[in-house]
Amino acid sequence: MNITKNIKSIAARVLINEAQALEKIAGFIDTDFEKCVMHILNSSGRVVVTGVGKSAIIANKIVATFNSTGTPALFMHAADAVHGDLGMVQPDDLVICISKSGNTPEIKVLTPLLKRRGAKLVALVSNVNSHLALQADFVLNATIDAEACPNNLAPTTSTTAHMAIGDALAVCLQELRNFSSEDFARFHPGGSLGKQLYLKVEDIYPNHALPVVSPETPIKDVILEISSKRLGATAVVEANNKLAGIITDGDIRRMLQHHSNLAELKAKDVMSIKPKTIGKSEFATRALEVMQQGNISQLVVVDDEVVVGFVHLHDLLKEGIV
Repeated sequence: MNITKNIKSIAARVLINEAQALEKIAGFIDTDFEKCVMHILNSSGRVVVTGVGKSAIIANKIVATFNSTGTPALFMHAADAVHGDLGMVQPDDLVICISKSGNTPEIKVLTPLLKRRGAKLVALVSNVNSHLALQADFVLNATIDAEACPNNLAPTTSTTAHMAIGDALAVCLQELRNFSSEDFARFHPGGSLGKQLYLKVEDIYPNHALPVVSPETPIKDVILEISSKRLGATAVVEANNKLAGIITDGDIRRMLQHHSNLAELKAKDVMSIKPKTIGKSEFATRALEVMQQGNISQLVVVDDEVVVGFVHLHDLLKEGIV
């Protein structure tokens, strides 16, 4: 028996099973789904997501997705709800109950209590004829043919389907609210993801001394300026720090190939005119895009055409942007 081949075939079967299930439930998106989205969008209350077992884990993930995309949400474990946590549910709230069977004992106990609280009830189920579905105001159909588990017991495909429906709800609400990347950044200030969304060029360039020369600066002094500031380049500026050009390490090397008498050369004889620039208020990710498009490793930072600094590819690497 080829054990490796068997592992690959099992893994492929699981993924195909779950992919086919998701394709199928896409066809179950109906008016109940639309009404559920619109109710959440127009409600002043919160979304409470509940479940037991594996469904509780999926509920936690859906809550996290809602909160990060602009829909306030809370998790409530169905078993804990009947021991005091039901107090978190307010009449204006909408409660999404997740259950594959829709007939879980804890859910059966919980549904009439939720109705008495006045909250709207959403059934996210794989059995539309279940107790939960029949009691719900909105039914989100996540019916599957079979679990990926060979015994058709362990929640696998069903939990994937429930999580995908949660994602679909969250993204619908995100788009209807015009929830932008700037909004997303406010909720994700940490880690490399957060930096991609909020870090700006003006947060980076002050870390470096500004290498700058005038067009009349002798080449010897240009080389010293580039070497001392350690950015591999210097800006060439006119009066009032207006950008005239740039001289990079590469420009110096090319100059040495074509000129034997360096004493008479000045910055204006070597500089590249119209260099790539970036505004100081631009996002760092935009600086990376410009560098990649131009195949360069540094950008002159400008503020209303005035040179204020440099941002280097190494800065972006250090910040985790690349």
